[in-house]
Amino acid sequence: MKSLLCAGVAACALTAAASADVTYSFDSFQAAGFEFTEIFAAGELVGTLTGVGVDAVLLAAGANATWADDLTILVGAADLSAINLQAGGFSNTGAAEKISWSNGASGAAGTTVIDTQSLGTPLDISALTVFLGNGYSAGGLTDWGGSITLIGVDLVPAPGALALLGVAGLAGSRRRRA
Repeated sequence: MKSLLCAGVAACALTAAASADVTYSFDSFQAAGFEFTEIFAAGELVGTLTGVGVDAVLLAAGANATWADDLTILVGAADLSAINLQAGGFSNTGAAEKISWSNGASGAAGTTVIDTQSLGTPLDISALTVFLGNGYSAGGLTDWGGSITLIGVDLVPAPGALALLGVAGLAGSRRRRA
């Protein structure tokens, strides 16, 4: 019983201590001006968001003068009534912190936006929702491919994954006895 408890505690500690970066990849992400799509709901991520990164390309000429750097990450309330972070985008959402990408200022097809920025104020991500969209309010439907990275956070492990770690711990402890 003691080894079972130790294996379970170790599995939980390993899972809780893991702090990685979460990357969200997309082949073709389309959004019109100020259109945002939820990519992570509140509670799906854990950790402290310390930075954000983008590695994307404008797949077709941006509509209505949308540029590659208008690809925008929003972090805040699920209904966007409060926005803690806006990364990217020309238009101001009123976020507590706004970060601009350092490149991608063109609407030509093939324009890349590749950047990593640190947050001035790190965010506890556990109760916040993450959105991806077009941060140019007058922009038309625009298509990007690539990825965004949320630095300092991790996906919440599924309950089944924790149970599997516990079973692996049990199997390991039985082997040691034999």
